[in-house]
Amino acid sequence: MTSVAANVKIKVETKYLEEQSSTEDEKYLFSYTITIINLSEIPITLKDRHWIITNANGDTSEVKGPGVVGETPTIDPDTAYQYSSGTVMETPVGFMEGSYGMITEQGDSFKADIPTFRLAVPGILQ
Repeated sequence: MTSVAANVKIKVETKYLEEQSSTEDEKYLFSYTITIINLSEIPITLKDRHWIITNANGDTSEVKGPGVVGETPTIDPDTAYQYSSGTVMETPVGFMEGSYGMITEQGDSFKADIPTFRLAVPGILQ
């Protein structure tokens, strides 16, 4: 039997928020939209998140906490949950990765890995 974690797919879309950024102040704002798809046969609930954010200087920061955007959604089989959030970086390029702590309807906990994704000001990487 395939693990539930293997049946959770995570897609990410990013956007640079130029109007809210300030290159002079080394403040680059990015938004990201995450889609979590439950391809398993049982409902799962997102309990917490763990992010590792790395900027172009190699500086990392970690973010841990309950749920996402104030929610701990339950995702039914063959459905998806989507949310948007954002981050501020000191460099025009960086990366994010992490995991979601999930729990099944039966009380089994597991981690769903968030694939590494890049945040970059458009045109900066030629």
